[in-house]
Amino acid sequence: MIESMGERIQFQPLTREDRISVVLYRAGIAISALLVTLGGYMLLNAAHYRNDPLIGLKFTVLLLSLYISVGMSVFFIHLYVSKFHRVLKKLYYIALAGLGLLFFIGGGNIYAVFAAKPYASLALLPLSGCLGFITAKEAFCFKLIEGYLLAFLMPLFLVYTALTGGVPYGTLVIGLLLLLFTVRKVFQPLHFDIGDKSAYM
Repeated sequence: MIESMGERIQFQPLTREDRISVVLYRAGIAISALLVTLGGYMLLNAAHYRNDPLIGLKFTVLLLSLYISVGMSVFFIHLYVSKFHRVLKKLYYIALAGLGLLFFIGGGNIYAVFAAKPYASLALLPLSGCLGFITAKEAFCFKLIEGYLLAFLMPLFLVYTALTGGVPYGTLVIGLLLLLFTVRKVFQPLHFDIGDKSAYM
């Protein structure tokens, strides 16, 4: 029987690599939360950005940064079962393919794609799946209940956006939940994320 990764006991001293990997994993979570919240703020103030000649560039930088930050967490997450990690990485590669598709459709202007085609948000589903896996894993291990809520809300909101055009408040609410999740996660002792190395398989 495989135990939960939510080990609060320090089973062995942490190596330098252990510490670096945990810091990078948590930094990815924190940066993702900030970026989603910033995106929600920008959507709420869309009228202000409508005539901004750099809005396309700003949106692209924000989105690329989000992909990088989620990728940091995907590649540095610690899971007892390596099969789960392989599946998560494959999902991230699918997310990158979705990003490439958006670039291709928009001729490099991702913002124009989202502005003209609400269904473009479906291309973000794999990325939300990666982030949702991470929040659900932490919810399971450390009872961060908002992690389960995020894993459910993020893909649901993207589908809703694709069907209706969405509402700006949704992104901001998700961002604020991610910030709450981040505050409750990143200050945990580093060894919580490593668990018992002898249980890795």
